Amino acid sequence: MASPPSQRLSAHVSHEAVTGHASNTGGTEQHAPRLAALDPHGLLALSHTLFTCVEQSEIVRSAMRHVSTLGPYHVEAGYLGTGDGLSRVFLDDAGAPTVDDARMEEAGEADGPAPLPGRFWNWAFGLHGLGGRLGCIVVSSHSDPGEQGYFLLSTLVELTAAAVSLAVRRPARHDPADELSRLRSERDTALQQLDTVRSELHFQTTVHESLAHVAALGGGEDAIAQALYELTGLPSLIEDRFGNLRSWSGPGRPDPYPVRSASDQEEMLRRVAREAGPVKVRDRLIVLAQPRGDLLGVLALEDPEATANEHTMFALDHALRSLAQELLRVRELTAVELRLRRQLMDDLLEGADDTDAYTRAEALGHDLRRPHYVVVVHWPGNAADDSCTRAVERAMATAAIRPLITRRGDRVVVLSEARPNEPAVHAALAQELGTPEGAIGVSTRSVSPSDIHRCYLEALRALEVRQNSRQRSGTTFFDDLGLYRILGPGNDLRELQFFVREWLGRLIDYDAEHNTELVETLSRYFDCGGNYDDAAAALTVHRSTLRYRLQRIREISDHDLADVDTRLNLQVATRVWKIILGGRC
Repeated sequence: MASPPSQRLSAHVSHEAVTGHASNTGGTEQHAPRLAALDPHGLLALSHTLFTCVEQSEIVRSAMRHVSTLGPYHVEAGYLGTGDGLSRVFLDDAGAPTVDDARMEEAGEADGPAPLPGRFWNWAFGLHGLGGRLGCIVVSSHSDPGEQGYFLLSTLVELTAAAVSLAVRRPARHDPADELSRLRSERDTALQQLDTVRSELHFQTTVHESLAHVAALGGGEDAIAQALYELTGLPSLIEDRFGNLRSWSGPGRPDPYPVRSASDQEEMLRRVAREAGPVKVRDRLIVLAQPRGDLLGVLALEDPEATANEHTMFALDHALRSLAQELLRVRELTAVELRLRRQLMDDLLEGADDTDAYTRAEALGHDLRRPHYVVVVHWPGNAADDSCTRAVERAMATAAIRPLITRRGDRVVVLSEARPNEPAVHAALAQELGTPEGAIGVSTRSVSPSDIHRCYLEALRALEVRQNSRQRSGTTFFDDLGLYRILGPGNDLRELQFFVREWLGRLIDYDAEHNTELVETLSRYFDCGGNYDDAAAALTVHRSTLRYRLQRIREISDHDLADVDTRLNLQVATRVWKIILGGRC
């Protein structure tokens, strides 16, 4: 059974739910007027009927007949208090009792759910007077009455309680002038109450229609902030969960916008999350947009003069609901777009059909008819961290378009229209990721989607060459690989192995048997252009040690290092052994 809603009115209650169309039956009150929503004469006529009754039971009986005029509600029972407890008030057309009188006695004086099983919603409304509880009326419904329905039922019960209380204290004889004055006072009070209800409903309707209009037009965060400002007259703002301003509407926007420290922001969020409604933090009323439990943003009103009232709170609450839906929608769309972009990128790297690729890319706002470059990035220590992917995306993004991006194992692969600026991109990533120890490989230019697979292999080769060179960090372009371009993807790996074995086989076997580094020594010697001092420094050995190793290489390999063709073949073999075969053969 549902609990009663709060006393705040809802902007979603329809006119039909308020008026009702049930007929009155039986008794002297069968011609009593039905209560119509926002009709002061209907409520005045009902209050006149209640307050002119002399008998307490007739007052309760009249109120019971009017319950069904307020909406889809059914009166289950009515009671009047006596010296011995509660006495049931029967309607003329009442059927078999549905409420156990003894259990109602046990329920005590507190309002709340009635002991009435089998009903979706039921409630015992107490008739309270100055002397305590005068009785109660038990109402049920097939649906929850909502805030507005509960308000109307409570108003009817309050009028009934006032009439019963007056009947208890009414003297045997009445002065007509006093009676008329009393009735006029009650009428004025009732009209004031109706004016208040009308004002509340008008404001709530305005709030609902304004925010519904924003949603219908597809307005985003800016439109929600603007609507809230117009409804409350207070500057409204939206921040992300980190305290960064996303939208501001109204005067007084600070420039630059102050950003709280991470610790202050987290403390503020915890404080607001502990409360059920808006929280005043300095000059702001703050609420959190967290649909499904995920904190997506912060909505706030600037209120330095503390002028916020119930209308302000109502508008803020409804604006929060709209903002939560908008932020959730944006998050879901972003997730879908990211998934589709990564799927397209993965297909392009594997080799996609041009026509299909053009269509899918166009739907994502990407023009694959332009030339593109494939960029492969590897940053040790960030293999499983999405922050690396986001950092690469920011570093590679241009003012015109976001790059297509995906992850392949511990590498990030980007498809970009612009050829990366060698020092700028690497420096930006080094700053964001906290270390310069990363490598980037860049392909040649692709001319069609089906050409991207080839460019991907080129970028991988450029990255591999960089990571196996003396300077492992930095950017390498496939255009600049020289000899490594012909040793790149597509060559027969077995032929390369045969070539290496032909020129370095004896040295490789000798290193394996004696735990020496003759092949590495020869490779560093060639890398240093045959300079003894540079090669010795690179190997961190003495110059005489290097001369001894080179002599042993001549003896074991039976190759003349002074011969030009021999030197060329040996240098190519050491490069293939190190770069292509990874030091294994």
